Amino acid sequence: MLQNIIGKNVTMVNNKRPVIVISLITAICLLGDSMLYVVLPIRWQDFGLTSLWEVGVLLSVNRLIRLPLNPLIGWMYKRMSKRAGILLAVLLAVVTTASYGMAGSFWLLFIIRSVWGIAWSFLRLGGYFTIIELSDKTNRGQFMGTFNGLTGIGSLIGMLAGSFAVEWFGIRNVTLVFGLAALVAVPFVLKYVSKGKTEADHGVHVVGGEQTLKIWREPFVVWTLVSGLMTAMVFQGMYNSTLSRLIQVHESTYVQLWTLSLGAASLAGILQAMRWGLQPWLSPWIGRRFDVAKDQSRMFVVLLVGASCLLAIVPFHMPFAVWLALLLGLQLGITAVSTVVDALATDASMRGVSKLAVMTGYTMATDLGASLGPSIAYTLDGIVGTSSIYWCAAAVLLLLAVRWLTPFQESHRPIRTTALQEKK
Repeated sequence: MLQNIIGKNVTMVNNKRPVIVISLITAICLLGDSMLYVVLPIRWQDFGLTSLWEVGVLLSVNRLIRLPLNPLIGWMYKRMSKRAGILLAVLLAVVTTASYGMAGSFWLLFIIRSVWGIAWSFLRLGGYFTIIELSDKTNRGQFMGTFNGLTGIGSLIGMLAGSFAVEWFGIRNVTLVFGLAALVAVPFVLKYVSKGKTEADHGVHVVGGEQTLKIWREPFVVWTLVSGLMTAMVFQGMYNSTLSRLIQVHESTYVQLWTLSLGAASLAGILQAMRWGLQPWLSPWIGRRFDVAKDQSRMFVVLLVGASCLLAIVPFHMPFAVWLALLLGLQLGITAVSTVVDALATDASMRGVSKLAVMTGYTMATDLGASLGPSIAYTLDGIVGTSSIYWCAAAVLLLLAVRWLTPFQESHRPIRTTALQEKK
């Protein structure tokens, strides 16, 4: 008995190591992208832009370009090693990040952001496929939380250090340094990332020769994809791209924080960085709570309602200290919801449908949501004001929570067994 427990723990540690390495590689590639989300809405003229709508397009196009390409990249991962895919992504990240400060025009930045979108698809799908292959139901949430938490370190450094560094050293110097920093990841890719290819349904077959279900025939899978789309639109798209704008409207371009005077971009960077700083510990903890929860859907509903309430409140004027505390609470809620949605997606991939199809569909859904978010947000801002962005986002999460309160009807699907189960 003791030997079985020790063996299981050793296996879990060995399986977790590749997840940690890919997470840190992804983190360093995210530096430049994360910096743009707090700097571009404030310093858009320094990038050679001529109007605010261009900001929304540039913060959306990297995700929009992935919609038609995600199935292709998923297909490529079946024919190329994860090492090759991750290495290609790192090299693209180096080139695109270093080019942000040198482009000087909307159309060049449009192309650069599109190429970065391809790199992110390779990174994200590579991480997801690694987690699916190395985890089971007892640790899938924890592994996904580890991936989200460690990749957040890149956003932490990019948003916090990037926002301050741009004010001190200029955009061109900061983007060049962040681009060169991604080169550090190349030796780790060559040493630690698996040379194996991704199998669509490794070790799984259908009893009786029946086909597995299509994605749209499984309600749990469909609503997991919808949840990924909606939460990505709210958090990755609308919230991330407008936080510095909210601070500017709620307070001013420069905020007096006790004895310090901070720019809106810098304060947004600090708030985002606090979330990313806590995420390496908070995300795995949330993942473990999800793994052992008796009613995982109810846990998801509680988190959605909490985040919705905070989004609805933060546009109102109130004492600055109270407002900051609410924003910090919202940051923690975003981390919790994002971790649970990703864990639900990996669970959905085990429900009688192709793992490759579900995870590729999930990345497409989240990319669509995240790409629509900035454009919707800045359109609402221009028509009815900044507050409407957050009230609309709160309504989206609340409607999603109502749907998850209703149990999903299980489809009649063939039983799937693994080779290991057959041996038993």
